[in-house]
Amino acid sequence: MVKSRENLISAWAFLIGVVLAILIGIFQRVLGGPSRLIISIVYTVLVLLGLLVGFLVEGDKDSTTFLIAALALVIVSGLGKDSLIYISNLSPITSYLSEVLSALLIMFVPATIIAALKTVFSITSI
Repeated sequence: MVKSRENLISAWAFLIGVVLAILIGIFQRVLGGPSRLIISIVYTVLVLLGLLVGFLVEGDKDSTTFLIAALALVIVSGLGKDSLIYISNLSPITSYLSEVLSALLIMFVPATIIAALKTVFSITSI
């Protein structure tokens, strides 16, 4: 099976974004202490990677699968982050997990919006 170059770029952008979101969620307190500039740069990179992934999702089957998975991830991350905030005093692990979910949301919300808009426009095009 031959894979297109766009799918390869999208896959790498997705992988880099997820790894970066996990790392920034774990190390946010260390990086965000003295200067918030590093955190804002990393969050900007996450948004740009999300936009890149959203623009490069192609095909009806791929976009539908991506949208369902991304929608599930956005819903679970949003609701899970809120519930983890309440119990974050019990364990330091839950506060790190909450930060990871926030970083994943920062990447997946733009990707989901762009992919959804592309899907809607492809459905309504004449």
